[in-house]
Amino acid sequence: MKTSLRLLSGAALISSLTACSSMSSMMKAPDAPAAVAVPAGNKLVMMAVGAGDLTYECRVKAAMPGAYEWVFAGPTAVLSDQSGKAVGKYYAGPTWEANDGSKVTGKQLAVTPGAANAIPLQLVKANPSMGNGAMTDISYIQRLNTMGGIAPSDSCAAANVGAKKLVKYQADYYFYKAM
Repeated sequence: MKTSLRLLSGAALISSLTACSSMSSMMKAPDAPAAVAVPAGNKLVMMAVGAGDLTYECRVKAAMPGAYEWVFAGPTAVLSDQSGKAVGKYYAGPTWEANDGSKVTGKQLAVTPGAANAIPLQLVKANPSMGNGAMTDISYIQRLNTMGGIAPSDSCAAANVGAKKLVKYQADYYFYKAM
């Protein structure tokens, strides 16, 4: 847990997703690999740590009858502020939902490798948000500082097609708005 939150070049992290906009002006966008960099014209407005489970399902490998693999089936995570207070949740869609009921879904634009034995870093283009609140007008979401979450190493074969496994993960989510 101690490595889950990283100070952004000395900038203060917001205490919750619903923090006032004056606090968000103190945040500095994190350094990120070019593949998952947020386009110019967008400003970091929130950060939350997501911790929970990624579900994988044993399935027949696409276009390879007789071959099997663990396939990502969806996330279930709690979004927390730097003090550990739950401020939202993350689930299939992908969907990020603040405790105020506002939420945003998105489409993955890019991934790049993260740390060893961790899911990749990711850049998501947000769809129009739903509801009014912390997720209103979010334009991009970055997933950085990932830990865990990779597909299980357990056997995936004809005998266990349809079996599901939960794998613990954690990541920092950075939320941006167009300026």
